[in-house]
Amino acid sequence: MSFTLSQPAHSELLVKKSRFIGCVQPVADRAAALAVVASLRSEHPAAAHVCWALMAGGQSAANDDGEPGGTAGRPMLEVLRHQQLEGVLATVVRYFGGIKLGAGGLVRAYTDAVAQACLGATLVPLVRQRLLQCAVPYALEGLVRREIAAVAGASLVDVRHGDAVDFTFTLPEPDAGGFIARLDDAAQGRVVWPQA
Repeated sequence: MSFTLSQPAHSELLVKKSRFIGCVQPVADRAAALAVVASLRSEHPAAAHVCWALMAGGQSAANDDGEPGGTAGRPMLEVLRHQQLEGVLATVVRYFGGIKLGAGGLVRAYTDAVAQACLGATLVPLVRQRLLQCAVPYALEGLVRREIAAVAGASLVDVRHGDAVDFTFTLPEPDAGGFIARLDDAAQGRVVWPQA
């Protein structure tokens, strides 16, 4: 099962006088991640590096920001993979302390900064959503609204009033079959499911 985060979580490490400020946070996509990285660069103009890793399906990426290749971004990405995180950005701001850490030391420092931030994070399970549409007579609009509201994780996307009331909504995939059966039963077969 994959997870995302409910909110950002931070860490800070000192390794041989270098300061590593780690953060893991939920992001919608790569554009949002790049905006966060740009913001960090402006907040920390004296930092030597702002390295990052993004787990976001086909938009996943890692960036060493001038550190030796493979010593920062890729190890950070591996921590996110190991934690089964999705839609999450990991960043580490490094202030150089004057002592070189070597490739192994860098990998450990960046990995530890992200891993410690993850320890303080609240994980939220990602549940696949199913998009459903249905049409009901006006008399059943209240019933459909109540049923949708009763499903945890359900979200009403659109309601249109024409010859009938057309609903578009999402709900957790595991609940879809039971919801359709329950609504059909309560409405005595007067629900039209164009794609169910």
